[in-house]
Amino acid sequence: MARILAIDYGLKRTGLAVTDPFQIIATGLTTVDSKELINYLKKYFMQEQVELIIIGEPKNLDDTDTHATPLVANCIKQLQKNFPNLPVQTVDERYTSKMAKDAMLEMGLKKNQRRNKALVDEIAATIMLQEYMNNR
Repeated sequence: MARILAIDYGLKRTGLAVTDPFQIIATGLTTVDSKELINYLKKYFMQEQVELIIIGEPKNLDDTDTHATPLVANCIKQLQKNFPNLPVQTVDERYTSKMAKDAMLEMGLKKNQRRNKALVDEIAATIMLQEYMNNR
């Protein structure tokens, strides 16, 4: 089987997570500079088989767009352009950053580790992916 890749896209950084080949568990992959995302994915897809990309769709509590919604829409267009044979699906990303910070507290990470925004983004992508797998 192929993996599923999750993207927590941001203006500066993008958190990535993937499933194992059997799609049982989500694991944080890395955080990349958002400008380098497509290049990173090109290299990753040469090494790993991925059948689906999920990307967090930023929405307000009332389901209206956020300031980041157009950024994600542009990222989706770039993904579809560069990887036309790979489906891209949006998922709700509300609360994933808060859940990531809470998880970091529960793991006992020190304050300076919890301030690492790159780690927060990677954990948020992992939570988003695990929730997607749990709900399908």
